[in-house]
Amino acid sequence: MSTDKPVLAITMGDVNGVGPEILAKALAQAEIQELCRPVVVGSAEILEAARRFAPACPEPVEVDAPGDPVEPGAVAVLRTPFAGPAVRPGTLDAEAGRCAVEWVKAAVRLCIDGALDGIVTCPLNKEGIHRAGYAYAGHTELIAEMTGARDYRMCLFTPSMRVVHITTHLALRDAIEAVRADRIATSIRIGHDALVRLGLPYRRIAVAALNPHAGEAGAFGDEEALEIRPAIEACRAEDIACSGPYPADTIFARMRAGEFEMVIAMYHDQGHAPMKLIAMDEGVNVTLGLPIIRTSVDHGTAYDIAWTGRARCESLCHAIRLAAEFAGGKGTS
Repeated sequence: MSTDKPVLAITMGDVNGVGPEILAKALAQAEIQELCRPVVVGSAEILEAARRFAPACPEPVEVDAPGDPVEPGAVAVLRTPFAGPAVRPGTLDAEAGRCAVEWVKAAVRLCIDGALDGIVTCPLNKEGIHRAGYAYAGHTELIAEMTGARDYRMCLFTPSMRVVHITTHLALRDAIEAVRADRIATSIRIGHDALVRLGLPYRRIAVAALNPHAGEAGAFGDEEALEIRPAIEACRAEDIACSGPYPADTIFARMRAGEFEMVIAMYHDQGHAPMKLIAMDEGVNVTLGLPIIRTSVDHGTAYDIAWTGRARCESLCHAIRLAAEFAGGKGTS
């Protein structure tokens, strides 16, 4: 849709976790109101309860559609058939899981219809959604199914570091088997498209090796020669500025120092561990390769501190900011 600011849905996530608290704290930030027109998809009653952690959070007002106006000092909360369960902080609850999933589904449908410019998701609990009867591994798989996306990638972004994973939640044995040239090349292309859309002046992509010392000329494995290097060469032939494979124990430090804008990681923990060590509160989970914009916090429900006032909203604020940047179309793809 077209307005002066992108209209972003922010889903509340599992209400027994930190989602409502970080949502209230993020909405209390003046910058968020300047960046976008937020539309909460969740429970107005629960958001009102969470305002005790952030009195500056706008008053929640229910609306029937994302474009419905609200008074200054208020925030729109989309009315859905799923009003929200009873809040039981820190408790794994099937009804909370069901609401979290259905709120995401409502936001995705509106985004597909063009009523929203993007979606930002607060955390849900995978066991909770499984107890509710859903088979999804998480947000990524749910949204991909709804949008019909086949080649999508989970990524971690910070203002200065970006990681695209060629696979997501797989057992390590299966993830190694998935290190194939076609999947790597697709990941490079998806990552390059994101850098273009963000309008970055440099779009240098480094590809991580799978094995120690990048295989040491075959002494420690041959995936680098047989799968990773051919993928890099194919993408370089398409004028994509990619290089590697580089040893994974140094590649992230090199990106942090400014040598690259993005790293392609060969499996989940290879990319997650250094990013969470370096930028735990700045990280944003981005799903690339979807026909819609979706960003998320880079942390879980944190049941141990839910509804205590100790949750931090920095990751959610960064996720909203990044979604607004993508929706603003700084670059052309």
